[in-house]
Amino acid sequence: MKIVRYGLPGEERPGLIDSDGAIRDLSLLIPDIDFGYTPDLLKIVSQTDSGSLPMVPGSPRLGCPVAKIGKFIGIGLNYRDHAIEAKLAIPDEPAVFMKTTSCIQGPNDPIVLPRHSVKTDWEVEVGVVIGKKAKYVDEVTALDCIAGYCAINDVSERSFQFERGITMDKGKGCDTFGPIGPWLVTADEIPDPANLSMWLDVNGKRMQSGNTRDMIFSIAKIVSYLSEFMSLLPGDVIATGTPAGVGFGMRPPMYLKSDDVIHIGVEGLGEQRQVVVGWQP
Repeated sequence: MKIVRYGLPGEERPGLIDSDGAIRDLSLLIPDIDFGYTPDLLKIVSQTDSGSLPMVPGSPRLGCPVAKIGKFIGIGLNYRDHAIEAKLAIPDEPAVFMKTTSCIQGPNDPIVLPRHSVKTDWEVEVGVVIGKKAKYVDEVTALDCIAGYCAINDVSERSFQFERGITMDKGKGCDTFGPIGPWLVTADEIPDPANLSMWLDVNGKRMQSGNTRDMIFSIAKIVSYLSEFMSLLPGDVIATGTPAGVGFGMRPPMYLKSDDVIHIGVEGLGEQRQVVVGWQP
């Protein structure tokens, strides 16, 4: 299933993408795509005939496909080629950081450069949405805790991340730095998350091209590893790392500026398109 949330910011309604690509309204079944509030959400939706649901007219804005995300966790340097371009050591364990939930937005909403930004960068990633509590899970059972997958642009301000003290989170959680979607694809539709291609273009030029098979730490390993340090709860989202081709890895570096257009895609998980907007007081 492909599950969406559509409508104006703060007024999103739950929806389902039918076999023809149209949005069907789920609001008569569930109040929102909220795994904490509705633990059996996917079961309820899967048992419903999509043809019986009201069709949503037009092409409404898509919001983040998951409501009330509790934790937004990032994994850094999880592709060998990205670590090499960053001139950083290949990690022995997953590098973990947190993105603020206030950075989350829809897949096609504008990216706003923060005040004093000089090195805002892009990162196409596969996102994992937790469906049931994971605590001290092993790699064999880790995938059973996943509700589904989504595309993420882990937007990052590198000067905030590397030059403003030792906490890299400052460059990861600025407003609009977490486009998620366009939809949540349930795990049953992604039989092999270890073989998903991905790409990212800036102004029509291909910058990133990779595949999850090149991850240093697999998705199962990431979920198991994180569950050693925190309870992963339904609705938590994990951004699993990016391949080479980010702006700060180029020589000379290249960063986003006002009016740039970012277009990303992940195999089976859909595409995003964002226009970059300059800071306005």
